[in-house]
Amino acid sequence: MRSTLLLLLMLIMAIIGRVFAEDRAIYLVLMEEHPVAFHQVVALGEQGKSQDSSELAKHLVASHDRVLETNLESGSYKKLYSFNHIVNGFAVHTTHAQAKKLELAKEVRLIEKDRGAKLMTTYTPYFLGLPQSVWIKEGGPKNAGDGIVVGIVDTGIDPSHPSFAYDPLNPFRADLPRFSGDCDSGPQFPPGSCNGKIVSARYFAAGAAASMPLNSSKDFLSPFDAVGHGSHVASIAAGNWGVPVTVDGFEYGWASGIAPHARIAIYKAIYPDIGTLADVIAAIDQATKDGVDILNLSVGPDEPPEDTLTFLNVFDITLLFARKAGIFVVQAAGNKGPAASSVISFSPWAMGVGASTTNRRYSGGILLGNGRKLPGVGLSGPSFGQGLFQYSKLVMAKDAVMVNLSFPKSPEYVEECQHPEALDPAAVRGSIVICNFSAGFVNGSSTVSAIIDTAKVMAFSGFVLVANPVYGDFVVQPLPFSTPGIMIPKISDVQILLEYYKGQTDRDQRGVVTRYRGRARIGEGRIASFWDEAPIVSRFSSRGPNIIDSHMNLADVLKPDILAPGDLIWAAWSPMSAADPILMGYNFALLSGTSMATPHVAGIAALIKQLHPSWTPSMIASAITITASEYDNRGEPIKAQGPDFTQLYQSTHFDHGAGLINPARTIDPGLVFSSEFEDYINFLCSLPNVQPEIVTAATGVACNLSLPYHPSDLNLPTITISDLIGSQSVRRTVMNVASSAETYMCSVIQPGGVVVSVHPPLFTVAPLETLDLEIKLNVTQVLDDFSFGDIVLTGSLDHIVRLPLSVFPVLMSE
Repeated sequence: MRSTLLLLLMLIMAIIGRVFAEDRAIYLVLMEEHPVAFHQVVALGEQGKSQDSSELAKHLVASHDRVLETNLESGSYKKLYSFNHIVNGFAVHTTHAQAKKLELAKEVRLIEKDRGAKLMTTYTPYFLGLPQSVWIKEGGPKNAGDGIVVGIVDTGIDPSHPSFAYDPLNPFRADLPRFSGDCDSGPQFPPGSCNGKIVSARYFAAGAAASMPLNSSKDFLSPFDAVGHGSHVASIAAGNWGVPVTVDGFEYGWASGIAPHARIAIYKAIYPDIGTLADVIAAIDQATKDGVDILNLSVGPDEPPEDTLTFLNVFDITLLFARKAGIFVVQAAGNKGPAASSVISFSPWAMGVGASTTNRRYSGGILLGNGRKLPGVGLSGPSFGQGLFQYSKLVMAKDAVMVNLSFPKSPEYVEECQHPEALDPAAVRGSIVICNFSAGFVNGSSTVSAIIDTAKVMAFSGFVLVANPVYGDFVVQPLPFSTPGIMIPKISDVQILLEYYKGQTDRDQRGVVTRYRGRARIGEGRIASFWDEAPIVSRFSSRGPNIIDSHMNLADVLKPDILAPGDLIWAAWSPMSAADPILMGYNFALLSGTSMATPHVAGIAALIKQLHPSWTPSMIASAITITASEYDNRGEPIKAQGPDFTQLYQSTHFDHGAGLINPARTIDPGLVFSSEFEDYINFLCSLPNVQPEIVTAATGVACNLSLPYHPSDLNLPTITISDLIGSQSVRRTVMNVASSAETYMCSVIQPGGVVVSVHPPLFTVAPLETLDLEIKLNVTQVLDDFSFGDIVLTGSLDHIVRLPLSVFPVLMSE
């Protein structure tokens, strides 16, 4: 009886322990005291800055421990990080009940549950005109970006990749006096991996380890990139110039980063199966402390915060203080397009990047025996069959299934080509096999990699993965196929293929195939063509309008800010490819996403910083924005892909931001619009229905608006008003960054339903002189949506400055 009671007690305790463990989550906490980077200036003056910073950091860490020990029960929590450089706070793994206790502590300003973090070139330097413009001004590609450090918060880096090799014949000319990074070593990342090109490499895993058990075979506790994403992003921003891109023995060209002679600092914070904001924020804090010039975030939260404003969550506040520390922050806009208000880059102090196509395309196809050619997708070599035209027998997988073997009759066995043992060797050997996009692909259990493996084992001549009428068209990107293959994603094309197959296939009375008469040949799919209209806003690229909270209330800040190439981008890859088996063994990958667009802007920002080292982050952001182009390579307004990516519509500022980034003009913009930390605080304090104490709780800075201020008064190079009632005046201040005085004439491309005027309409500014503009907007017609226009300032020395206008006229003046 006693042993039974003891066993029951142990069982109850195990259940309680399991519930207790399941209730745990990561919480991000901000404290009242100033962080190291800003505490010194406030309390000690510049003289004490370097001398006392380490002691202050220790003091802040001790205060974090003290708050936890004082307010929480022993054993109920685990502190994961102390943040102390640009934000003062910590990440803790604990229960909801314990977090509520922390929220009441007087030293705590803000506490927020970790929302998790997700992952969001051979040709693009030429598409953007870099070799003929900016690179020449900086001494060519072998010097472009020298002296600048680009920080990459991502999945790590593969230090053995040639895109990150140090070239002793092309040494770095500039020193890095502001930078003080370090190099962590560990699995797959031996000492010496930081080679001069890679100047710092660190990893942050406490949040990941608290969220789930880490797998030592891929979740390496080192800066090594087991995924490939971080290497891809780093090489786009600052990979070496002239690296040959070879995949499956085929040469695709030469890769180069946008700023090929910039240095790279790596901050690994995302792992193959998990990413947490705790790790990302710790990485950002360290990168800022190390002194990076540019910070690239192709990672971040995938949803807006639930319980606070989009601008006032811990992640965005961290970015605000990175900007205050002088770091240019560039952030992926997100991959949830084409839905409206799907951007995940919200704040005006970080540049949000949307993705576009370039005019390079890889066009595969399959030629049927009747001479009909169908388009498809796949980086594949041609199939080899019999006869003069190399045709192979055409066989549908479900017609070649073995009848006498015992296996599940599920789609993955019957029609998806996932299991070679399910197919009759006599039917499929030397044939082009039609595999169906069915339930397994929809739920994620089936993969193209498995089709390739089946094709190799069963000696297919090639394979065709076809769309399924049950699920409709599917969206697909070109993938490298080590065996001939093609994907046909459109039902209309598949129907033509299946009609041909049906007419060329003989069956008995039971429906069993007696003879395959259909023939087909897969064409060469690895040759690029350069004729397409471009840029086009990519279907997946997240769209505006920007939002102020999870209730989808609109914000007076344009997002995305800018458009950059992010569709079909070749760049470095990690052969381990822990999350994408089809790319395993490859050193390069062709990927799409705003993750790929973002490092293009980071690289261009590095080039601007090299030429203009005194420019602040907001000046760099302004130069990029006001010089962007709203026109494609045919001189027509930029278009965008909708839900059906083959159907285009004319894009707006909520699709393309200010337009496609134009590097040649960014380095000499004429005017800039500068915003500093105090301006951002004023912006936050002016937000509708936001109490000053909420801003103070998030930022540690009190609101002090002495004059009337509207969110649209923030001195951005864009103007967005989400509810224009009657009339409104907006202020902007310009600074001349050219070497000569210049006279500007103001003109307006009027938005629908609004009349916009600029005062003064004509002005002259001397070098480094500033001038205030008053922009008046009057509603002439109430509309049911936003309308768009531009303010254009045309300079006498050929500078053209363009401010995008996005206005929702909701009420006319009485």
